[in-house]
Amino acid sequence: MDIKALESFRGRQLSEQELAYFNANHVEFDKFMGLTFTEFGPDKITATAEVGPHLLQPAGLVNGGVFASLGETIGSFAGLMASGAPVVGMNNNTDFLRAVKEGTIEAEATPVHLGRRTQIWRIVMSNNGKTCAITTLRTMVLDEQP
Repeated sequence: MDIKALESFRGRQLSEQELAYFNANHVEFDKFMGLTFTEFGPDKITATAEVGPHLLQPAGLVNGGVFASLGETIGSFAGLMASGAPVVGMNNNTDFLRAVKEGTIEAEATPVHLGRRTQIWRIVMSNNGKTCAITTLRTMVLDEQP
């Protein structure tokens, strides 16, 4: 899915049909992580990722980079939805609170600050109803497509 198609979603909730199309056409990295968006709107984005062997580190736990990547991905899409323009990550701070070995990671991005040039997003990730990681993502709104 190209940036122009994504920009057309700005400021509104995606329909179930649009969400299904988006999930079928997002980038390979997101597909590799098993990321499925469940709600995609201007005020909140939610997604899930199924834990599998491809996300585990040698001790059998989800690699911390997975949480940082989920936070960056979901927060960046949220930034695009809020601004209507592409955004890039400037800082990703992910705190790991609980180990995850299996199941589903659920993530929710909500805005902390929506400025003209920068944004701050809070992405809370949970497993079995318990918070396992929190990402604070700062993004910069770009003037034009990278």
